[in-house]
Amino acid sequence: MRHKAASLVFSFAIFILLLLLLSGCGHPKQAWVNPPPAPELTSTESSQPEEAARSDREKGPEETSGGFAEPAIPANSLPLAIETGLASWYGPPYHNRVGANGEVYNMHAMTAAHRTLPLGTIVRVTNLKTGHAALVRITDRGPFIPGRVIDLSLAAARKLDVYLPGTAEVKLEVMQTPAPLNTGGKWAVQIGGFRHEHEASKLAGHLERRYHTAKVLRFASPAGDWWVRVRVLDDDHGRAQQLAAETTTAEGAVFLVRLD
Repeated sequence: MRHKAASLVFSFAIFILLLLLLSGCGHPKQAWVNPPPAPELTSTESSQPEEAARSDREKGPEETSGGFAEPAIPANSLPLAIETGLASWYGPPYHNRVGANGEVYNMHAMTAAHRTLPLGTIVRVTNLKTGHAALVRITDRGPFIPGRVIDLSLAAARKLDVYLPGTAEVKLEVMQTPAPLNTGGKWAVQIGGFRHEHEASKLAGHLERRYHTAKVLRFASPAGDWWVRVRVLDDDHGRAQQLAAETTTAEGAVFLVRLD
């Protein structure tokens, strides 16, 4: 009996051992691996491919060649005229568009717009609050907002502390001019801006009927508003002044402007 019982115990132990071995083969243990974290790109590393892809033209002259220099004048130059008033600045959407002098406007050059100074005039502009001054060349017409006397390029606005505030009180000193300031010139009247084309067309039709010898032009500005420009007979200064004095609009403003 003892021998038989021992044999049964031994058989039962062999059976249990076989079950354990089979269980281990059917469900292998999973090996866990902790991979190293992915390297994080710094701001410099992530921006390098994008920066390298930008062409010199996309960056603009102020990023590639150090910007444009101010126009040069003799050291002993004295101002020919002085004006004070509010300066503003303009960039897009006028950048890379043809200005009043026929040149493509570049907001990174030291230029400005003025309504009545001869194109090509060199003006010293001084910020009356900060004292910073710069020379600019008049290449365009404007600003066409009542109360403002000069529209600076982006480059000039940055140098004169006008860029961030948007406007500033300035002194203009006319240093050089290619034409007389008080005589001659080709003059016109510019009226606007109108938010809707039909309002500009309505005024243009009225002016054509009233001033038969005048040439009336209606056009859209890059900013999306509409303008009317009236060129009087012979582009005469006196006639343009009279038309400006006689014209009123419910929308927009009237400006005397020199074309040359």
